[in-house]
Amino acid sequence: MTDSNIEEIIFLKGIDSFNDKSFYDAHESWELLWTEYALQDALFVQGLIQLSVAFFHITNLNLIGSKNLFNKCLPKLRKFPSNHRDLNLSDIIDSAEESLKMVSSIDKVSQFDWELAPKIVIKK
Repeated sequence: MTDSNIEEIIFLKGIDSFNDKSFYDAHESWELLWTEYALQDALFVQGLIQLSVAFFHITNLNLIGSKNLFNKCLPKLRKFPSNHRDLNLSDIIDSAEESLKMVSSIDKVSQFDWELAPKIVIKK
């Protein structure tokens, strides 16, 4: 198995975990990819890591941490074309922006609307 095959498997595992709302596991997969491989789009993967941690912080009762991570991931993700890696990146960014607005306006994590968490879709 080549490095590019392994990279793809790790990346897809992160997507599956994210879509299952296993945000910590998504973060772990993408962080492995980000730290162990020389990625041309390392900034994009870092943005996905931060996005997954932003949602993880909500599950961890940490609204401030969530807000901080949404604010960190959005500029990174916006640097890439809307079809980067054949993903629904525009939808992901829109969802992250709406999630940031909600996190900034609520007092308790129980008020967060989990329907805002995007599904990452490969559009191949």
